[in-house]
Amino acid sequence: MRKLIYGMNLTLDGYIAAPGDDIGWSVPSDELFQFWSDQLQATDLTLYGRKLWQTMSSYWPTGDQQPNATPAQVEFARRWRDMSKVVFSSTIDKVDWNTRLVTGDAVAEITRLKAEDGGPMDIGGATLAGVAMRAGLIDEYVLATAPVLVGGGTPFFTALDSWVNLNVVETRTLPCGVILTRYETRR
Repeated sequence: MRKLIYGMNLTLDGYIAAPGDDIGWSVPSDELFQFWSDQLQATDLTLYGRKLWQTMSSYWPTGDQQPNATPAQVEFARRWRDMSKVVFSSTIDKVDWNTRLVTGDAVAEITRLKAEDGGPMDIGGATLAGVAMRAGLIDEYVLATAPVLVGGGTPFFTALDSWVNLNVVETRTLPCGVILTRYETRR
């Protein structure tokens, strides 16, 4: 059975985007960018909600061709473009770059994908992750907590019907002040 990992940059007060979908607070340092690039390399499949898919697909397909792209960004763009991806949306009708679109029941499809053989899957986007969280499908949470408060916006965590008990797997602080924390779901 595959492991499903939900991880994103978030503010100390728990938001992945400030009001107006502003993510200007989350400009990553080289260390944080390398962490996420390593996470991507260790992932077999990434699951996206529509909004995060549109954000990622607006830049990374050609991110390695940008004149100011660093070697790390070139590597990330190539990994991103080549890896398998699934987008869950009922409002778009086309995806590219090694991606499959699912318009039906997200819980059923994620459950099916988890049951397959293969390496870890990442899930991105607060709405999609919230659906998986409420269904008890997330096995690990990865938080890259930035030392900033934004006071509102899109929360990392969704409202839950019951508690989810977790075990701390790793905590470390990057030189830029971001605290990386990994938790596994206690089953």
